[in-house]
Amino acid sequence: MKTQQRILNFVTYSNWLLLIIASAVGFSQFSLSVGFGILAGGLIVTINFHLLAKTLRKAFKPPHIASVGGVIAKYYIRFLITAIIICLLMVSKQVDPMGLVVGLSVVVASMMFATLNEVRQLITKEAG
Repeated sequence: MKTQQRILNFVTYSNWLLLIIASAVGFSQFSLSVGFGILAGGLIVTINFHLLAKTLRKAFKPPHIASVGGVIAKYYIRFLITAIIICLLMVSKQVDPMGLVVGLSVVVASMMFATLNEVRQLITKEAG
């Protein structure tokens, strides 16, 4: 359980760190539209990640273990709201599509970094 919590903490922290760095690069090196795309996409995916973690934490916390249907329903409602927000951002042309994709990739990048970090720790533990 300690390893799982460490990975979750790492991903949570690195989500925000990558979002800040990517947004800063987007605003400073590209247009405002790209910067806002990265920021919007990163906020959408990071908030979604936090809400999913909260839903799952509450779902498996005794004595009120949630039904699978309830968890799935919340997931699909959140997915639908996310899709609507992304569509509204794209239709209004307030954000650059590629910036939005970069922002939406923040959690994936965080998970990749967390995996590489765990592999590094396993290798150094076995070598030592």
